[in-house]
Amino acid sequence: MMERERLVLPPPDPLDLPLRAVELGCSGRWELLNIAGAPESTLPHNLLPCAPDLQQEAEQLFLSSPAWLPLHGLEHSARKWQRKMDPWSLLAVLGAPVPSDLQAQRHPTTGHILGYKEVLLENTDLSATTSLSLRRPPGPISQSLWGNPTQYPFWPGGMDEPTITDLSTREEAEEEIDFETALLTVPPGFKKGVDFAPKDYPAPAPGLLSLSSLLEPLDLGGSDEDEREAMGQPGGTRGDPVTASPCSVPLVRASSLEDLVLKEASTIASSVEPPKTLPQEQWAIPVDVTTPVGDFYRLIPQPAFQWPFEPDVFQKQAILHLERHNSVFVAAHTSAGKTVVAEYAIALAQKHMTRTIYTSPIKALSNQKFRDFRNTFGDVGLLTGDVQLHSEASCLIMTTEILRSMLYSGSDVIRDLEWVIFDEVHYINDAERGVVWEEVLIMLPEHVSVILLSATVPNALEFADWIGRLKRRQIYVISTVTRPVPLEHYLFTGNSPKTQDELFLLLDSQGTFHTKGYYAALEAKKERMSKHAQTFGAKQPTHQGGPAQDRGVYLSLLASLRRRAQLPVVVFTFSRGRCDEQAAGLTSLDLTTNSEKSEIHLFLQRCLARLRGSDRQLPQVLHMSELLHRGLGVHHSGILPILKEIVEMLFSRGLVKVLFATETFAMGVNMPARTVVFDSMRKHDGSTFRDLLPGEYVQMAGRAGRRGLDPTGTVILLCKGRVPEMVDLHRMLTGKPSQLQSQFRLTYTMILNLLRVDALRVEDMMKRSFSEFPSRKDSKAHEQALAELTKKLEALEEPDLTGQLVDLSEYYIWGEELTEIRSLIQRRVIESVNGLKSLSSGRVVVVKNQDHHNALGVILQVSSNSTGRSFTTLVLCDKPLSEDPQDRGSASPGVPYPDDLVGFKLFLPEGPCDHTVAKLQPRDVAAITTKVLRVNGEKILEDFSKRQQLKFKLDAGEPIFLGRDYIMGSGRYGWGISPGLRELLCKRSLRTYSFLRQDPPVAAVTTAVQELLRLSQAYPAGPPTLDPVNDLQLKDMSVVEGGLRARKLEELIREAQCVHSPRFPAQYLKLRERMQVQKEMERLRFLLSDQSLLLLPEYHQRVQVLQTLGYVDEAGTVKLAGRVACAMSSHELLLTELMFDNALSALRPEEIAALLSGLVCQSPGDTGEQLPSTLKQGVERVRAVAKRIGEVQAACGLNQTVEEFVGELNFGLVGVVYEWARGMPFSELAGLSGTPEGLVVRCIQRLAEMCRSLRGAARLVGEPVLGAKMETAATLLRRDIVFAASLYTQ
Repeated sequence: MMERERLVLPPPDPLDLPLRAVELGCSGRWELLNIAGAPESTLPHNLLPCAPDLQQEAEQLFLSSPAWLPLHGLEHSARKWQRKMDPWSLLAVLGAPVPSDLQAQRHPTTGHILGYKEVLLENTDLSATTSLSLRRPPGPISQSLWGNPTQYPFWPGGMDEPTITDLSTREEAEEEIDFETALLTVPPGFKKGVDFAPKDYPAPAPGLLSLSSLLEPLDLGGSDEDEREAMGQPGGTRGDPVTASPCSVPLVRASSLEDLVLKEASTIASSVEPPKTLPQEQWAIPVDVTTPVGDFYRLIPQPAFQWPFEPDVFQKQAILHLERHNSVFVAAHTSAGKTVVAEYAIALAQKHMTRTIYTSPIKALSNQKFRDFRNTFGDVGLLTGDVQLHSEASCLIMTTEILRSMLYSGSDVIRDLEWVIFDEVHYINDAERGVVWEEVLIMLPEHVSVILLSATVPNALEFADWIGRLKRRQIYVISTVTRPVPLEHYLFTGNSPKTQDELFLLLDSQGTFHTKGYYAALEAKKERMSKHAQTFGAKQPTHQGGPAQDRGVYLSLLASLRRRAQLPVVVFTFSRGRCDEQAAGLTSLDLTTNSEKSEIHLFLQRCLARLRGSDRQLPQVLHMSELLHRGLGVHHSGILPILKEIVEMLFSRGLVKVLFATETFAMGVNMPARTVVFDSMRKHDGSTFRDLLPGEYVQMAGRAGRRGLDPTGTVILLCKGRVPEMVDLHRMLTGKPSQLQSQFRLTYTMILNLLRVDALRVEDMMKRSFSEFPSRKDSKAHEQALAELTKKLEALEEPDLTGQLVDLSEYYIWGEELTEIRSLIQRRVIESVNGLKSLSSGRVVVVKNQDHHNALGVILQVSSNSTGRSFTTLVLCDKPLSEDPQDRGSASPGVPYPDDLVGFKLFLPEGPCDHTVAKLQPRDVAAITTKVLRVNGEKILEDFSKRQQLKFKLDAGEPIFLGRDYIMGSGRYGWGISPGLRELLCKRSLRTYSFLRQDPPVAAVTTAVQELLRLSQAYPAGPPTLDPVNDLQLKDMSVVEGGLRARKLEELIREAQCVHSPRFPAQYLKLRERMQVQKEMERLRFLLSDQSLLLLPEYHQRVQVLQTLGYVDEAGTVKLAGRVACAMSSHELLLTELMFDNALSALRPEEIAALLSGLVCQSPGDTGEQLPSTLKQGVERVRAVAKRIGEVQAACGLNQTVEEFVGELNFGLVGVVYEWARGMPFSELAGLSGTPEGLVVRCIQRLAEMCRSLRGAARLVGEPVLGAKMETAATLLRRDIVFAASLYTQ
């Protein structure tokens, strides 16, 4: 403790001195002043205290006079102050937040205070661990950026956030119990109860039991008074004239009892109006980009950002909506200028002093956008897995996975967020990472607006409609198909200097497909192959050739392009190995001048200077340097990141003339070229070889054409082997791009993050996914239809189920179940091989569809297409009484009796018999009979087709023969007057016309119709049918059990008593209508409930896995292991199990890093025999833990096998990572594995991210030793060329 400087006082008495002690602020220091009348304190009244200049005091005491320091005075350094114990401090707690506040009540006119009113405050006890509200206080500054896995996310936009009033109302409704009346007899939530009061019954005769007294405890309230009340009778009996019995309606005069019953039923059915349809809400609003925005600068006199060029129309439209704080979806071709919209949003956020987040699908694109936006705006930050730059900036650039983590962790950055820009939205189609986009869009709070930038997609409106319904805000869709630089597509068939001009135009800049160019390319290729055959023989190679042939093709092509000034060029090759081979084969090609070589050399020296000496001598670095000096470049995932950035920067400067790249180069990288070349139109998608999709081709071809430099872009497809088929080329060049499709899937991280928040449910996340959008977008209409059906059900009259009609409900249920079982069996028959074989020409079948009800038909022809099989069938029908098809009724069945349900009561013509030819689907065949007729199908079809050419007689008197263009099929009769004929007649002012007599059918038709009519008369209940089990040999359990159940139902239907009642038809129709309404209501309720979710069974299975492993308890509460798993970025179950099994704690940091490489490594390979025994044992233990998790998943019903789950681990780089963590230079790692250097770097970078997540999880669970080891492991990995800083961030 420092001593104060002593003040030397004069000898006089202290009381006689003119001194005054003055307190300096509230610092506890005093000063003596010899000024008369000095104040007692320097703290003025009602002002804040001010401290002295601490910096000056510190400099004077410690810097000017170092003798004051304890270091120079050892006698003061050993001092010790005894701590005073204060037990009462343990009882001190923070005061509870004030639950209320005083609100002034003022006069509405004068503003004078009339009084005060105490109001309750809603958000007094909110915190980041208990609330999802934006009104909660911010968390610690150290967690403001990334948040914390223990914090709640903010409430997602589009969901109704419950208020305190809603919660209190819900609690009151749940606890509402009537203590005054009927609590002892009616349980809460029940309408009726049990009356336990004793009742007076007449005494039974001696020796007999009283049945009423025995049944008294079972009385459920079904008294006569309840029945009368339900029937609208306050106190009357069944004999009263006011009874509401269904049979007591006023009688209508009719000729028969059946007519009376049918009239009554039709009157009841027609009295109910169908539900009204709800007008659909429009959330996606298309914007017209063809109309110029003439008043743009009048609407925005002071734009937030200005460009040196005039924005296009679609850009101005987007800017107008951004000024109105609307969300937009911009779909345009590559290089069309979508970035302009993002730039204006960033400038607008800076103007509003808010923040913007720009998300990209890949890290390389994030680095490039950081450089571009930093040069434009300055205040820009970058957040990636291993880099964090300027995190306090107003614009943050990050990958979508990082934004998802920030949303789940409740980052306070979200508070100030105004815009989230999603670039390359079509990446949502990625099967592995597409779910991240949907999670982020669902979890974004309500105050955040979204800007979606995408290539042209055909379903942009549908996707925007989903987002609009999700966030309950309109999305403005701005789509343009106009390219700033039109493209021309060519075929190249040359392979030598003589054939270097064989370039054939296939698709011009106007979008016209030139078949002439295709056939010219085909002829050129054919001529060369014939010459080759004359020289070397007829046998030709079918493959595309080897490196020698590729070298000839590229040398001739590049010579032609160089002569035409069409460089630079990007060559897309769908293989890393072929990229390297093609670039290495062009050893004689030099495309740069001496000045360009000098510029490339200086740039390389400056970029590689940051690497250590041995890293500069890497084979890949030396080889790439040699290629770059000659104007060649290679770009794929196997290249070192720093070399890829060097290639990109030199290419953007125009110093790389030819770039061999894979498909990833076209993902968002703004590197246009003069020409784009496709090495092939086929690629391997991970499972098989296939042609390029139109969307993939358009994405890569869009790199051709530099805006402002080239009038057109050139796209060339190489024909090394044969020329592709014209159909395939036309589909690839002119086909529609792929639609945006949902890749939503459930992950354990998502489930755990939502389960730990009581107010959020996983079911809500699934409901709002894009995959559920088609079934959920009509929920409002379903709710209204359900309400209308409820009213309709209340208005329907109850059927009379007394007397003989007591089993009417069971009879209806039996009939519906029997029909459903037969339909199921028939579907199985149609899907079986034997069933399809039986449906051959001549087979007699029973037809049942909208136009025919149990009518016999004979199959004439069987045809197949992409959708399935169809059967052209001759079917019996009634002879038409009217020529107008609108006057013909449909073949709807009436009231079904047992004969109709048990058998097939065949259709019999009531008058003259007729026939029609109809094309039936498999579902239209109700039964396959055992009868086969000999028919001439072709002759019958030809005759029927001729008779369909109707002959008309118009008012002018001349007959007219009309073909099929003027004939339309109508119902069961197969012909009618088409709209085209009516239009023709109106144009000729011919209003009167008549059908002339048709020619009679041929004998083959007459014979077939007579045979069908004879079978219908001989078997009224239907001819014998093929038995599915015995005749068709179907052994499916559902078919066998369905057949047994059908026989049982047939017996029950035959024994039903309700069919003998004269009131059966009317009451059945009433019951059927009521049951159909109830069935439709159940269907709507199912669609609106969680049970209709497609992923709900998988969700229950995954929750069961978490419960089995101890991550979640039975009540759904997330336990400690579950909270640890939330902190993991990937492989959450496996990493958590390894941590809790102490499988990592006993290992050294470099060994832990080596083992964890098996979770992030993407290249296959063996672990090798040179590994230490500790690593070998660790690998086996990790696989054992993975096997145990896979077995639990399989036991819970997930469709992933144990082998598939364990197969996701890849320990091919264990030895490489182990040696790297031990300090081996990167130049020596190349001999340990054949994996490309770029993949090794990517593996180590991802491994460092995993080590950091494990470090945070270890701290969360209280494992400081493991946390320190993971920190050490991450430090060992982060060095040299693997973690060299990006050139874009320098």
